[in-house]
Amino acid sequence: MNGWSGIHAEDDVSDHDMLLFQQLFKQQIGLHLPLSKKALLQSRLGARLHELGLRQLGQYHALIAGEQGAQERQRAIDLITTNETYFFREQGHFDFLVEEFLPQWSSQQHLRVWSAASATGEEAYTLAMLLDRHRNTGTWSVFGSDVSMRVLRFARRALYPLARGQNIPRQYLRRYCLMGTGEYEGHFLVQAELRKQVEFAQRNLTRLDEFDDGLYDLIFLRNVIIYFDCATKLQVLRDVIGRLRPGGYLVVGHSESLHGMDLALEMHSPSIYRKPS
Repeated sequence: MNGWSGIHAEDDVSDHDMLLFQQLFKQQIGLHLPLSKKALLQSRLGARLHELGLRQLGQYHALIAGEQGAQERQRAIDLITTNETYFFREQGHFDFLVEEFLPQWSSQQHLRVWSAASATGEEAYTLAMLLDRHRNTGTWSVFGSDVSMRVLRFARRALYPLARGQNIPRQYLRRYCLMGTGEYEGHFLVQAELRKQVEFAQRNLTRLDEFDDGLYDLIFLRNVIIYFDCATKLQVLRDVIGRLRPGGYLVVGHSESLHGMDLALEMHSPSIYRKPS
């Protein structure tokens, strides 16, 4: 029978192996991977084990845990992280940007916006489209970061299947996107002038002290802190807030709550918070 052997059923992932990867991903990127996620670990890493000719998760852990395993460890991080996103996701946040944030900050000469878990770039480019369209005075820039190098390469390319752009308003599609032809049929490319305003780089949210990126006026940190345990979540939020300019805003996902956390923030509305001036 053709096929491949390796981890192919949930029962094949032992508690011991699960704990090894749980500790590794927690140490490296702050990801909380509970024992109940054995099937996820199996589905994300199984094909890679096959490519490397490995039969057991323990062998793969040994490969990526040491100093010589940095490159493959990044590959494992790319595989295990969830990168679901799309253009104009959670529209209410973008309505806030246009209707409240930009009028409030109209006198600011240069606006800096950070998409702090940008995945494949849709959020960062959505922000760029809105800033270009509605920012009437002054300049602006968008910084997109993610822990996964794989999705950052995708984001920099800015080439998306048409289905990924179904939520982009028609006037934005016409103004900021080029429809593919020939081998690129069924895809669209974000316009070059807009791409120049968006920079992407790898950032590990649990190790932000390794970088001095300055202060931002608006930070989108959406749908990522749900993957951290309570202590890591608090640390990440405090470090991110430390990069927010006084009076600036932090936006989290609609399903994420900062209720009860000791943070230097005022709630503007559910999922939108302001750093006191």
